[in-house]
Amino acid sequence: MDASSVRIALVHDWLTGMRGGEKVLEALCELYPHAELFTLLHVPGSISKTIERLPVHSSFIQHMPFARGLYRYYLPLFPLAIEQFDLDRFDLIVSTSHCAAKAVVKTGRARHLCYCFTPMRYAWDQFDAYFGQDRFGHFRSQLMRYMMKLMRHWDASTSRRVDRYVAISQYVADRINKYYDRTTTIIYPPVNTDFYFPDGRNPGNAFLVVSALVPYKRVDLAIESCRLARVPLRIVGDGPELNRLKKIAGPSVEFLGTVSDEKIRELYRETAALLLPGEEDFGIVPVEAQACGRPVIALGRGGACETVIHGFNGLLVSRPTPEAFANSLKTLGEYSFDSIEIRKYALRFSRKRFITAIQACVVETLETPKETARW
Repeated sequence: MDASSVRIALVHDWLTGMRGGEKVLEALCELYPHAELFTLLHVPGSISKTIERLPVHSSFIQHMPFARGLYRYYLPLFPLAIEQFDLDRFDLIVSTSHCAAKAVVKTGRARHLCYCFTPMRYAWDQFDAYFGQDRFGHFRSQLMRYMMKLMRHWDASTSRRVDRYVAISQYVADRINKYYDRTTTIIYPPVNTDFYFPDGRNPGNAFLVVSALVPYKRVDLAIESCRLARVPLRIVGDGPELNRLKKIAGPSVEFLGTVSDEKIRELYRETAALLLPGEEDFGIVPVEAQACGRPVIALGRGGACETVIHGFNGLLVSRPTPEAFANSLKTLGEYSFDSIEIRKYALRFSRKRFITAIQACVVETLETPKETARW
């Protein structure tokens, strides 16, 4: 089937920066340049030109007070906002979702393929990391617990609006099966291995975190483990945790903020290792570092178990404690990592592989009669 004759709507939760989810969206925008894009909130200039080229339709969240910086506080309104998009003229909906995008309402004739980053973390199994009493206080935490109960019910009840789920990892596929009772296809996210490659330089002694500064990323754990190991740490990224993290960081921690892709590539190439202290659904950043020939020290849970092979292209840490990570930092030099072999492994997550797989998945979704579909 010729996708150019199919009217396609891309739906993404929000467009406020170029993180892993937006890199997936960027690849889809390249693949379907005639599509239209729907999102809860769009901050112009915060995303790539490839995404900006598409017609972008935002919800009423766009016009709420201080939405650009405080859009997360409008979470209770997201269900209403996402359901108000008019998608009647489209034949295919491709949502890229970790929050509300998968709940758009479609016509009966249209197909909806959801590329799912994860079921909503804070509504299901990571409430305390986002809204625990230590962060929100007792009263606000209890209020959010009630709100997340409602959000959880909505998330589960709208999961049937999707005709086919594609998961970014086996870890996410298991979560989709657990919370939505749906089976999935697994297609790993695209990594730009043509852009990220080694340049032959010798790595330094500093470690690196490249991350949105949000609670579940556990950047605080990286800071404390580097303090215990007495090694320098560089942190790339921004987010609501920035001020708290700066307060607990010592003089050997450098906050670089948001930097260009070229600068990130340079940092990958010269780091001793990339640190991934949180439980990730997949993790594009560690594969980017591996494409540059550098090892990754990651928590041995979630998607990292599908990208990091202990002793070959990094180290897996069994416990999410500063002491356990610090021990891995200290013992990194005992391993002999081959940058060429690390890069070869990363090539299996290339953009070319992603495009081929997602194209085949879209065609199959469109051509398989609904009554015989087994997704």
